[in-house]
Amino acid sequence: MRADFRMQRMFIREPIREGQAIAASRDQFNYLVNVLRLNADDEILIFNGRDGEWTARLDLPTRKSLELKPGNRTRPQPRAPDLVYLFAPLKQARTDYMIQKAVEMGAGVLQPVLTRHTQLHKINRHRVERNAEEAAEQCGVLSIPEARDPVKLEALLETWDASRRIIFCDEAADTHNPMEILAATQERKLALLVGPEGGFSGEERSRLHSLPFVTAIPLGHRILRADTAAVAALALIQATIGDW
Repeated sequence: MRADFRMQRMFIREPIREGQAIAASRDQFNYLVNVLRLNADDEILIFNGRDGEWTARLDLPTRKSLELKPGNRTRPQPRAPDLVYLFAPLKQARTDYMIQKAVEMGAGVLQPVLTRHTQLHKINRHRVERNAEEAAEQCGVLSIPEARDPVKLEALLETWDASRRIIFCDEAADTHNPMEILAATQERKLALLVGPEGGFSGEERSRLHSLPFVTAIPLGHRILRADTAAVAALALIQATIGDW
């Protein structure tokens, strides 16, 4: 069932049960009442990433409090996406953009990876989570990806579950066509690894190419920024061997 974009959607963290009122936070009150100018008995859509999507009626028991009263479930909760997105953090605004696009493209896990040329070594997981939630609100997604703390590439590879194949974007690949490589991939448990603006170091590329659970793909003859490469690679994987 498709999302209804005519209604305001809001992510909440509380369990959703029919008729069980949910107290809105101060920020939610301000956004719904002061920014959107919604009134008592107006309806919005709410979701929490676990219980599906529901209609909710606004109730204003006092001038400064708001309750959301769930009514009908409009969409059941789908199975969470299984694609793991491994990314080298960029400057803040571009990292935000990558996270939002990864949510839209069906990532189930958001894992920052620190490489030799990573631009940003500190990343706020709360900011990642909030960006993911906002992207889900805007594009009708019901599953919120799991946001993880940054990990160094070496440590990630040492502890990686070899049953999940890593597809990594190799800017130094000898070919320009990724489609044949992806089409030949048999595994359906996948991760996508996108490096930083400066690319992977020679040692990192050699390490990745040496691992049996890693597949390198090119992204054509054009030079793509890291955030553009991420969107292109996500689209290619989902269209070729994913859940498009």
